[in-house]
Amino acid sequence: MSAEHGGGHGPELAPIIKAALPFLHSIPDTVIYTWIVMAFIIGVAFLASRKMEMLPRGWQNILEMTVDGLSKMIEGNLGKKSRKVVPLIITFFIFILCSNYSGIIPTLKPPTGDLNTPVALALIVFFTIHVIGMMEKGIFGYWKHFIEPFPLMLPLNIIEELAKPVSLSLRLFGNVMGEHVVVAVLFMLVPLFVPIPMQMFGLFTGTIQAFVFTILTIAYLTNVMSEHH
Repeated sequence: MSAEHGGGHGPELAPIIKAALPFLHSIPDTVIYTWIVMAFIIGVAFLASRKMEMLPRGWQNILEMTVDGLSKMIEGNLGKKSRKVVPLIITFFIFILCSNYSGIIPTLKPPTGDLNTPVALALIVFFTIHVIGMMEKGIFGYWKHFIEPFPLMLPLNIIEELAKPVSLSLRLFGNVMGEHVVVAVLFMLVPLFVPIPMQMFGLFTGTIQAFVFTILTIAYLTNVMSEHH
């Protein structure tokens, strides 16, 4: 999409920011949109924690429900060991959810609609899996499973591991970008009311994709943190 027609939502915000702040000229647009999402999350976290109440309301209530629900789901799969990874997994979910939702705001493009962002998130998951696996089972004990049940399985096991970040990143990117393109086309063809249901559907699919990424991450971590791998 061109800068003048940001996915059918009007002028994109990143070029406007770069024009106002020339020192950001070399920064990719996706990074700027990521900063905007991060600023929103930090701002909400600040508002939610500024005056904590025993009976939560507003942003505090929303965040507590989100964190508590995800924590229980993670603990249900990983048990007591979940404390090591709960902050990371919840951060993934909140960031992906807010990134997906940002695409519905005029002038903004979802960071997850750029392949670089899903790839970066998937690589974090990939390396986290192996680091935690070695912490849990020892270096030799962890890497030993690549040659089980017999050494000839090594190539297949390696391909399986490499497929994880590829699957995570392409699934997230494909769904977010696909929905964004459909809405953009509808805005160009029927700019008044038809795209609105698609945007509402985009909120639903954006939530589903955040859950899918989170659940797959939990599943991968369950494999390496369980007693029998």
